[in-house]
Amino acid sequence: MASMATLFVKTPFPSHSLSKTFDTHFAPSFKINISLGAKAKTHPGLRVSSGLIEPDGGKLVELLVEDSQRDLKKGEALSLPRIKLSRIDVEWVHVLSEGWATPLRGFMREREFLQTLHFNSLRLDDGSVVNMSVPIVLAIDDAQKHRIGDSKRVALFDSQGNPVAILNDIEIYKHPKEERIARTWGTTAPGLPYVEQTITNAGNWLIGGDLEVIEPIKYHDGLDHFRLSPAELRDEFTRRNADAVFAFQLRNPVHNGHALLMTDTRKRLLDMGYKNPVLLLHPLGGYTKADDVPLGWRMKQHEKVLEDGVLDPETTVVSIFPSPMHYAGPTEVQWHAKARINAGANFYIVGRDPAGMSHPVEKRDLYDADHGKKVLSMAPGLERLNILPFKVAAYDKTQGKMAFFDPSRPQDFLFISGTKMRTLARNKENPPDGFMCPGGWKVLVEYYDSLVVSTNGKVPEAVPV
Repeated sequence: MASMATLFVKTPFPSHSLSKTFDTHFAPSFKINISLGAKAKTHPGLRVSSGLIEPDGGKLVELLVEDSQRDLKKGEALSLPRIKLSRIDVEWVHVLSEGWATPLRGFMREREFLQTLHFNSLRLDDGSVVNMSVPIVLAIDDAQKHRIGDSKRVALFDSQGNPVAILNDIEIYKHPKEERIARTWGTTAPGLPYVEQTITNAGNWLIGGDLEVIEPIKYHDGLDHFRLSPAELRDEFTRRNADAVFAFQLRNPVHNGHALLMTDTRKRLLDMGYKNPVLLLHPLGGYTKADDVPLGWRMKQHEKVLEDGVLDPETTVVSIFPSPMHYAGPTEVQWHAKARINAGANFYIVGRDPAGMSHPVEKRDLYDADHGKKVLSMAPGLERLNILPFKVAAYDKTQGKMAFFDPSRPQDFLFISGTKMRTLARNKENPPDGFMCPGGWKVLVEYYDSLVVSTNGKVPEAVPV
């Protein structure tokens, strides 16, 4: 996997260790008037500008303590009431520490929690609004609340007993689980993966406050070099002289339809007048449900896609987005888009049913497939971000490759769903030539071949998504 890092990120990045916010203003944005030829297409609502988009609130908020303060903070943590973090809690500390949730300075206090639940946004001191659609909160139970007592600070420890962070100026408030679930997912039906993992059995209290993260979060899984922070990504985009950054979020293997969409997007941006649009290929690296392809296998597959030349390494940055996955459809896709603003992206590609899943009880999709892209175009606090809806791609039998769907000849196109793709891979059958690069498909087959076979000799069926 080291070769993949060398291929796309050619400069090493030091870990940031800052206890205060720092200014990440790049070259000021300004509008460019473009004289388009007679045959050029106009793009209403899209802005051609120079320099990287500013983070929400104007400054990137990083919450890592200075190197010189780490030993001191570890000592302080040992003297404070302790909260043990789950794996997903640690992932949220990671998200907060690097500034993905800028301008948040820690786990949400009640004021921020309620604004997020009811408005999908936060109002800043200057009256401006930034998007925030999913609660980033830390739950505690009655016993933990009692142990904290009157303390205004608590220490956060991982499952191995290592101090991770200190939470300062804390506020403890009730955890309205049903309301949180209903407003985030639009249903309280049983079987929602993130709910079962983090909310159902969680404590009845939430604790918010300002975070001081003692050390950069590392997972030691061979993939940490792909986990670039927003500041590191901004440095990389600047090094590459990017005048536009378009982000593509995914939690599945890349097939040639995805690649067609990404290369076509770059062409569209060039047609608009941009000189060097750069793709942020940004697989989600936090919690995912059991039937999703694990991160390590997805990164192997992405490596093959780049090695086979399906995407151009000179104009592609591959990095891991550390957030856990909610599967909360139009609510969650706002979070995915907002976080990429903080990393410097000013264009966001959105597809069919983003962040969606099948209904956990009924045989239907949980969300309308078109609502995600519609909500993004209207969401408060995302006005600066240009939303690029998917074009529908399918396998064109007449050309033997993935192509944009032509409704005038529907009989020529084959739609290969995620369920169909998984079935083919499990059965070691090949998809039509041109659907996925051979190296990428081989990785997918190897993954399904590696799954533990159940007692009846069959690999458990994946849930369609």
